[in-house]
Amino acid sequence: MFTKWDKRFIELAKTIATWSSCYNDNRQIGAVIVRNKRILTTGYNGAPSGIPSCVERKSCMRRELNIESGTRHELCYAIHAEQNAIIQAAKIGVPIEGATLYCTHQPCVICAKMIVNAGIAKVIYAEGYPDEFSLKIFDMAGVNIVRYDESMVIS
Repeated sequence: MFTKWDKRFIELAKTIATWSSCYNDNRQIGAVIVRNKRILTTGYNGAPSGIPSCVERKSCMRRELNIESGTRHELCYAIHAEQNAIIQAAKIGVPIEGATLYCTHQPCVICAKMIVNAGIAKVIYAEGYPDEFSLKIFDMAGVNIVRYDESMVIS
């Protein structure tokens, strides 16, 4: 079961995803880190500060190289939304231990490892992602990960 608050934060993650500077429309990702119904940080996928984004370049290196989704994460200019949300928390000094991360997509294994080490307790995501190993990492670390289902929202 999901609450109206879960719905609000998933919808916010979807809005934040539209800020993405990723040239690949189907990979615009947003994330929101929350504790006690309070937004701590947000993140979306895009190039690091000072580096031209794929939108600015008008090309996607991953598409040009025909890289399969869920593989070769190092071959991309973008930092993932989850990573940006965690980095933002560190940059501005906001503790995120015990928080919930809402995300438009299931985190990849690299993000999963960062989420575990950041002490995030729960991940709620809307869309799947082809990375079964990330789910194993969450399971081994005891991080609660749940796929959001709007039909299960209670009043």
